[in-house]
Amino acid sequence: MEPISTDRLVLRRWRPDDLEPFAAMNADPEVMEYFPAPLTRSESDALVDQFEADFDRYGYSRWALEVRATGEFAGFTGLAWKTFEAPFTPALEVGWRLARSAWGHGYATEAARAALDHGFGPAGQEEIISMTAVGNLRSRAVMERLGMTRDPADDFDHPQVAEGSPLRRHVLYRLRRPAAGR
Repeated sequence: MEPISTDRLVLRRWRPDDLEPFAAMNADPEVMEYFPAPLTRSESDALVDQFEADFDRYGYSRWALEVRATGEFAGFTGLAWKTFEAPFTPALEVGWRLARSAWGHGYATEAARAALDHGFGPAGQEEIISMTAVGNLRSRAVMERLGMTRDPADDFDHPQVAEGSPLRRHVLYRLRRPAAGR
């Protein structure tokens, strides 16, 4: 698939030279604050393998995110199917994880808009979700900037997060396909 370009970013397939900065990002405790634990290098590499397998299977996945002006690796943004047991699954999720150097520039919102366009366009979805731990206010703000809405009745305990963890409780945001002509 061809890369997706925005004003400042490129969403593209993964390259071998992405593995090192991706692993460094996934090992950063601040980046991984709302995940159960930072990732090891092998876990990080396996995640890229999973992303690439999803590209082959669906034609979309979590794209490597590159800053157009510098070529700097900034993280990932993209689409992934969530199939764990929950009232709203299976569902297509838009998500992102950015290196700290990429925070505060609006990159997550810009890239997620491009991913949503792909999800509602070529991928043909009617609804796309996003979720995060309750305390992740930065990601929740991105979801709201994207026009996603939250019904507190949809909040849930993430079955892949250990019971007793303060990260188990998640909020769910939804976005429907825009009506034609809007």
